[in-house]
Amino acid sequence: MNAAVRPISEADLDEVVKMVHELADYEREPESCLLTTAQLHAALFGPAPALFGHVAEVDGVVVGCALWFLNFSTWQGVHGIYLEDLYVRPEHRGHGLGRALLAELAGICADRGYARLEWSVLDWNAPSIGFYRSIGAVGMDEWTTFRLTGAPLAELGREAASDRSAATGG
Repeated sequence: MNAAVRPISEADLDEVVKMVHELADYEREPESCLLTTAQLHAALFGPAPALFGHVAEVDGVVVGCALWFLNFSTWQGVHGIYLEDLYVRPEHRGHGLGRALLAELAGICADRGYARLEWSVLDWNAPSIGFYRSIGAVGMDEWTTFRLTGAPLAELGREAASDRSAATGG
């Protein structure tokens, strides 16, 4: 087996989108995944990319991916990496590809002086939790993730727009 990890290229986009949809299916939310190749292209290769990614390939075939972006620690005063998606196709798991993708991101953190590499995992995903613990990752159990989407997000956004309009006399 000839395995490699490298940055995502434009030629990989269709396959990476398929893997993101496979991940959504694995995470029991296939209907929530709306990602298209055009969206991923714009995010990764547009004029001001804010998303980055790597793929794992075996014998030249893309079988895994990591999509990530920068975050910032105000306490430490430096960036970190937030891993949005890590996925290796089931038939290629257990061969070190997930670890290789994480090692690549850890290397980027080390090279750039970033403070941390972090991600979320569903609490029922015991195989992934076990894997993450095996490489020394620590659960942040004292934190609760919050998310604002849909109508509540739009409603709160309208408050800011109304405040801006009032401030400018509009």
